[in-house]
Amino acid sequence: MSDFPISRFPVPDLNDLPGDIRERIEAVQEKSGFVPNVFLALAHRPDEFRAFFAHHDALMERDSGLTKAEREMIVVATSAANDCHYCVIAHGAILRIRAKNPLIADQVAVNYRKADLTERQTAMLSFAMKVSRDAGAVEDADLQALRSLDFSDGDIWDIGAISAFFAQSNRLANLAAIRPNDEFYSMGR
Repeated sequence: MSDFPISRFPVPDLNDLPGDIRERIEAVQEKSGFVPNVFLALAHRPDEFRAFFAHHDALMERDSGLTKAEREMIVVATSAANDCHYCVIAHGAILRIRAKNPLIADQVAVNYRKADLTERQTAMLSFAMKVSRDAGAVEDADLQALRSLDFSDGDIWDIGAISAFFAQSNRLANLAAIRPNDEFYSMGR
Protein backbone atom coordinates (compact mmCIF):
# COMPACT_ATOMS: atom_id res chain seq x y z
CA MET A 1 0.00 0.00 0.00
CA SER A 2 1.35 3.39 -0.97
CA ASP A 3 1.75 6.33 1.41
CA PHE A 4 0.83 8.69 -1.43
CA PRO A 5 -2.76 9.88 -1.99
CA ILE A 6 -4.64 8.17 -4.81
CA SER A 7 -6.40 11.37 -5.91
CA ARG A 8 -6.39 15.14 -5.46
CA PHE A 9 -10.10 14.90 -4.75
CA PRO A 10 -12.04 13.25 -1.92
CA VAL A 11 -11.95 9.47 -1.87
CA PRO A 12 -15.04 8.06 -0.16
CA ASP A 13 -14.99 5.15 2.22
CA LEU A 14 -16.30 2.01 0.53
CA ASN A 15 -18.94 1.56 3.24
CA ASP A 16 -20.36 5.04 2.58
CA LEU A 17 -21.03 4.42 -1.13
CA PRO A 18 -24.42 3.63 -2.66
CA GLY A 19 -25.07 -0.11 -2.73
CA ASP A 20 -24.75 -0.58 -6.49
CA ILE A 21 -21.38 1.17 -6.61
CA ARG A 22 -20.09 -0.67 -3.54
CA GLU A 23 -21.19 -4.00 -5.08
CA ARG A 24 -19.42 -3.19 -8.35
CA ILE A 25 -16.22 -2.26 -6.57
CA GLU A 26 -16.37 -5.36 -4.36
CA ALA A 27 -16.87 -7.56 -7.45
CA VAL A 28 -13.75 -6.05 -9.05
CA GLN A 29 -11.85 -6.55 -5.82
CA GLU A 30 -12.91 -10.18 -5.64
CA LYS A 31 -11.82 -10.82 -9.22
CA SER A 32 -8.50 -8.95 -9.15
CA GLY A 33 -7.54 -9.18 -5.49
CA PHE A 34 -7.46 -5.39 -5.03
CA VAL A 35 -9.54 -2.28 -5.75
CA PRO A 36 -8.18 -0.29 -8.69
CA ASN A 37 -7.72 3.28 -7.52
CA VAL A 38 -9.75 4.69 -10.40
CA PHE A 39 -12.89 3.10 -8.93
CA LEU A 40 -12.37 4.83 -5.60
CA ALA A 41 -11.27 8.11 -7.16
CA LEU A 42 -14.39 8.35 -9.36
CA ALA A 43 -16.81 7.08 -6.71
CA HIS A 44 -17.08 10.48 -5.02
CA ARG A 45 -19.45 11.46 -7.86
CA PRO A 46 -21.86 8.49 -7.99
CA ASP A 47 -23.89 9.51 -11.06
CA GLU A 48 -20.74 10.17 -13.07
CA PHE A 49 -19.20 6.91 -11.81
CA ARG A 50 -22.21 4.97 -13.11
CA ALA A 51 -22.18 6.74 -16.49
CA PHE A 52 -18.40 6.39 -16.86
CA PHE A 53 -18.34 2.67 -16.21
CA ALA A 54 -21.46 1.98 -18.29
CA HIS A 55 -19.77 3.68 -21.25
CA HIS A 56 -16.47 1.90 -20.50
CA ASP A 57 -18.18 -1.49 -20.46
CA ALA A 58 -20.14 -0.78 -23.64
CA LEU A 59 -16.87 -0.07 -25.46
CA MET A 60 -14.44 -2.49 -23.86
CA GLU A 61 -16.51 -5.59 -23.12
CA ARG A 62 -18.60 -6.02 -26.26
CA ASP A 63 -17.97 -8.56 -28.98
CA SER A 64 -16.69 -7.14 -32.25
CA GLY A 65 -13.95 -7.48 -34.83
CA LEU A 66 -11.42 -6.12 -32.32
CA THR A 67 -9.98 -8.47 -29.76
CA LYS A 68 -9.94 -7.43 -26.12
CA ALA A 69 -6.14 -7.19 -26.39
CA GLU A 70 -6.44 -4.84 -29.38
CA ARG A 71 -8.84 -2.65 -27.42
CA GLU A 72 -6.27 -2.44 -24.64
CA MET A 73 -3.56 -1.58 -27.20
CA ILE A 74 -5.64 1.43 -28.21
CA VAL A 75 -5.93 2.52 -24.60
CA VAL A 76 -2.22 2.12 -23.88
CA ALA A 77 -1.00 3.89 -27.03
CA THR A 78 -3.38 6.84 -26.78
CA SER A 79 -2.95 7.15 -23.02
CA ALA A 80 0.82 7.31 -23.46
CA ALA A 81 0.39 10.09 -26.02
CA ASN A 82 -1.89 11.89 -23.54
CA ASP A 83 0.64 11.48 -20.69
CA CYS A 84 -1.78 9.52 -18.55
CA HIS A 85 0.32 7.63 -16.05
CA TYR A 86 -2.66 5.81 -14.51
CA CYS A 87 -4.10 4.47 -17.77
CA VAL A 88 -0.74 3.42 -19.23
CA ILE A 89 0.09 1.42 -16.11
CA ALA A 90 -3.37 -0.04 -15.40
CA HIS A 91 -4.30 -0.85 -18.99
CA GLY A 92 -0.75 -1.94 -19.74
CA ALA A 93 -1.23 -4.63 -17.10
CA ILE A 94 -4.53 -5.68 -18.66
CA LEU A 95 -2.93 -5.70 -22.13
CA ARG A 96 -0.11 -7.96 -20.95
CA ILE A 97 -2.66 -10.41 -19.57
CA ARG A 98 -5.05 -10.31 -22.53
CA ALA A 99 -2.25 -10.56 -25.11
CA LYS A 100 -0.39 -13.17 -23.04
CA ASN A 101 2.74 -11.15 -23.78
CA PRO A 102 4.85 -9.55 -21.02
CA LEU A 103 6.56 -7.15 -23.46
CA ILE A 104 3.74 -5.74 -25.54
CA ALA A 105 2.43 -3.03 -23.22
CA ASP A 106 5.85 -1.45 -22.77
CA GLN A 107 6.47 -1.56 -26.51
CA VAL A 108 3.10 0.01 -27.32
CA ALA A 109 3.45 2.68 -24.62
CA VAL A 110 6.88 3.80 -25.76
CA ASN A 111 6.45 3.63 -29.54
CA TYR A 112 3.73 1.46 -31.06
CA ARG A 113 5.35 1.87 -34.51
CA LYS A 114 8.29 -0.23 -33.31
CA ALA A 115 6.26 -2.72 -31.29
CA ASP A 116 5.85 -6.35 -32.28
CA LEU A 117 2.49 -5.77 -33.98
CA THR A 118 0.86 -6.80 -37.21
CA GLU A 119 0.43 -4.32 -40.04
CA ARG A 120 -3.27 -4.27 -39.23
CA GLN A 121 -2.67 -3.47 -35.55
CA THR A 122 -0.20 -0.72 -36.41
CA ALA A 123 -2.76 0.85 -38.77
CA MET A 124 -5.41 0.55 -36.05
CA LEU A 125 -3.18 2.39 -33.58
CA SER A 126 -2.21 5.07 -36.10
CA PHE A 127 -5.88 5.80 -36.63
CA ALA A 128 -6.56 5.72 -32.88
CA MET A 129 -3.76 8.21 -32.32
CA LYS A 130 -5.18 10.52 -34.97
CA VAL A 131 -8.61 10.42 -33.34
CA SER A 132 -7.10 10.98 -29.92
CA ARG A 133 -4.73 13.78 -30.86
CA ASP A 134 -6.22 15.47 -33.95
CA ALA A 135 -9.75 14.20 -34.63
CA GLY A 136 -10.53 17.18 -36.83
CA ALA A 137 -7.99 15.88 -39.34
CA VAL A 138 -9.71 12.49 -39.81
CA GLU A 139 -10.63 12.05 -43.48
CA ASP A 140 -12.52 9.51 -45.54
CA ALA A 141 -9.16 8.20 -46.75
CA ASP A 142 -8.31 7.19 -43.17
CA LEU A 143 -11.40 5.02 -42.98
CA GLN A 144 -10.78 3.58 -46.42
CA ALA A 145 -7.24 2.59 -45.42
CA LEU A 146 -8.67 0.66 -42.47
CA ARG A 147 -11.34 -0.97 -44.62
CA SER A 148 -8.57 -2.18 -46.95
CA LEU A 149 -7.17 -4.07 -43.94
CA ASP A 150 -10.54 -5.75 -43.31
CA PHE A 151 -11.77 -3.47 -40.53
CA SER A 152 -15.54 -3.16 -40.69
CA ASP A 153 -17.28 0.16 -40.17
CA GLY A 154 -18.25 -1.12 -36.73
CA ASP A 155 -14.60 -1.84 -35.95
CA ILE A 156 -13.61 1.63 -37.14
CA TRP A 157 -16.28 3.18 -34.94
CA ASP A 158 -14.97 1.11 -31.99
CA ILE A 159 -11.40 2.30 -32.58
CA GLY A 160 -12.54 5.91 -32.66
CA ALA A 161 -14.95 5.59 -29.74
CA ILE A 162 -12.36 3.90 -27.52
CA SER A 163 -9.83 6.60 -28.42
CA ALA A 164 -12.32 9.37 -27.65
CA PHE A 165 -13.52 7.81 -24.40
CA PHE A 166 -10.01 7.34 -23.11
CA ALA A 167 -9.02 10.87 -24.13
CA GLN A 168 -11.68 11.95 -21.62
CA SER A 169 -10.55 9.35 -19.10
CA ASN A 170 -6.91 10.45 -19.48
CA ARG A 171 -7.86 14.03 -18.78
CA LEU A 172 -9.85 13.11 -15.67
CA ALA A 173 -7.08 10.86 -14.37
CA ASN A 174 -4.54 13.63 -14.92
CA LEU A 175 -6.80 16.26 -13.34
CA ALA A 176 -7.23 14.09 -10.26
CA ALA A 177 -3.63 12.78 -10.31
CA ILE A 178 -4.98 9.26 -9.85
CA ARG A 179 -2.14 7.05 -8.72
CA PRO A 180 -1.85 3.56 -10.24
CA ASN A 181 -2.04 0.71 -7.75
CA ASP A 182 1.31 -0.91 -7.07
CA GLU A 183 -0.21 -4.27 -8.03
CA PHE A 184 -0.53 -3.25 -11.68
CA TYR A 185 3.23 -3.05 -12.21
CA SER A 186 3.85 -6.77 -11.86
CA MET A 187 0.69 -8.14 -13.45
CA GLY A 188 1.21 -10.23 -16.58
CA ARG A 189 4.99 -10.23 -16.35
